[in-house]
Amino acid sequence: MRLRALLDTDALGLRLLGGEDELDRTVRGVMTTDLRDPSRYLSGGELVLTGLAWRRDAADSEPFVRILAQAGVAALAAGEAELGDVPDDLVAACARHRLPLFAVHESVAFATITEHVVRQVSGERAGDLAAVVDRHRRMMTSGPAGGGPEVVLDLLRSDLDLRAWVLSPAGRMIAGPKETAPVLPSDVCAQLAAEHLAATRAGRRAPHRVTLGTSPARTFSLFPVRSWGHRPAAAGAERPPQAARDVRDVRDVRDVRETVLSDWLLAVEADAGDWAEERLDLLYGVTQLIAVERDRRDAARTVRRRLAQEILELVQAGAAPAEIAARLRVAAPVLLPGLGAAPHWQVVVARVEWEDGQVPPGPVAQALLEEILVDPLSTGPEHSDRIAVAHTGDEAIALVPLPAVSSEHDGSETGILADALLQAVRAPLAAGLDDDGRVTLGVSAAVHSAEGLRGALEEARHARRVAAARPGRVCAAGHQELASHVLLLPFVPDDVRRAFTARLLDPLHDYDRRHRAELIPTLEAFLDCDGSWTRCATRLHLHVNTLRYRVGRIEQLTGRDLSRLEDKLDFFLALRMS
Repeated sequence: MRLRALLDTDALGLRLLGGEDELDRTVRGVMTTDLRDPSRYLSGGELVLTGLAWRRDAADSEPFVRILAQAGVAALAAGEAELGDVPDDLVAACARHRLPLFAVHESVAFATITEHVVRQVSGERAGDLAAVVDRHRRMMTSGPAGGGPEVVLDLLRSDLDLRAWVLSPAGRMIAGPKETAPVLPSDVCAQLAAEHLAATRAGRRAPHRVTLGTSPARTFSLFPVRSWGHRPAAAGAERPPQAARDVRDVRDVRDVRETVLSDWLLAVEADAGDWAEERLDLLYGVTQLIAVERDRRDAARTVRRRLAQEILELVQAGAAPAEIAARLRVAAPVLLPGLGAAPHWQVVVARVEWEDGQVPPGPVAQALLEEILVDPLSTGPEHSDRIAVAHTGDEAIALVPLPAVSSEHDGSETGILADALLQAVRAPLAAGLDDDGRVTLGVSAAVHSAEGLRGALEEARHARRVAAARPGRVCAAGHQELASHVLLLPFVPDDVRRAFTARLLDPLHDYDRRHRAELIPTLEAFLDCDGSWTRCATRLHLHVNTLRYRVGRIEQLTGRDLSRLEDKLDFFLALRMS
């Protein structure tokens, strides 16, 4: 479609601010973004929609527009809901780069524009899809009460007698038809997610057909839901029927690993193997409608991500607790609307690693945490909308608010538990990681104030390193496991370990070799008996005086005093590291 056609549709609420001479450009897709640099998600020909959250001052407009122009986008459409009128500096920057600029009236949802472009670019759908799309558009664009993906799933049920569910990559049910109660147990959801991720990593053609159980067996067809903001594909990945293909091919150019751990899927209880092209086209159209809702939810996370980034920067910079507490007071009502009490906080750290190092790990881990940090038995988006996730370097950091714990719960575990989190996500995510990826997670204890947040961050990071020392594709550790020094020893650098053990134990090994005095076994037994002379002598079948002589020789050779706790601890760690 041409840009000019967008101005002919009054319902889109677009007003041209510049670039009249460029209105014959072809639009091949649409993308919503508030990233300062969205270049890695652009392939050319897009209509870019933005709420201007990336703009902090006038100097930001020029580099943003230059990135879009260099990527070959068709035009930029800026929403007026955030700042009112579109800033003059953005108008000027678009004029310099000959990039057509539209203003989007605050009453018009980006989802309305996205859906219009998708429909126009894709061409005419089959008659039943057109009816579903048209009815869903009216409900979906009427505001938050539109019903989200549940509405289109209800239409599939009522119009086509198809039962379908939207699942997260870890197997959580995002949405199901309202007309019937959810009938997918959590273990079935997890199996479907695992099958879908494995098929996606293998580059198999969608839809992926899966049969579960035997009495009776249930057959599902799995369709990927890839948002317009990020839609990669592996080499040889699936190609949809032609009517949907024209749009999808614009996006299917990136490494599938960028989003395989965060993209939703549509599970339809039917065998799509013998479906006509028109019916397959219908389901791909439905996934595009669901992707619009996914993009809307991602856009709503922008504020929470910004809050997390600001708090994280303050914590890492060693800001005063009062300053951090002020930011937490701002974050609390955003993350937990309607709660009167200030929450406690937990920190979760994640890292996603790929063997070839070609995929930036931070954004992947950020999107993953936003999908999995919810009760796996819950449905709907509201739980995942109560966390804020930032990414820095190679890791993602989630700030998880918890309602204030009442006295009746004192002494019990609250919030996210590493074991429960691992059990819920390990099997599906491992399928998506295939044989070249790894996810490690660390979970802190709950803290009650800004003073504890820095410690919680370090605790979560240490826990993640403990998880990384374990075998497996998906590993997690919690704060409870940091109480054992044994789990921390693998993180001491090798050269430090060697120097430490040599300084304490080499004199004893040398003496034992020359005199067969068994000082090392004596030291081990003495520490294992907590320094008890009687118990240690009994264990070694020695007279107490002989034991005292050996311990005295150990102290003489090393210059340490085994009556001191510090020296006992040093010997204990040296023996464990040797």
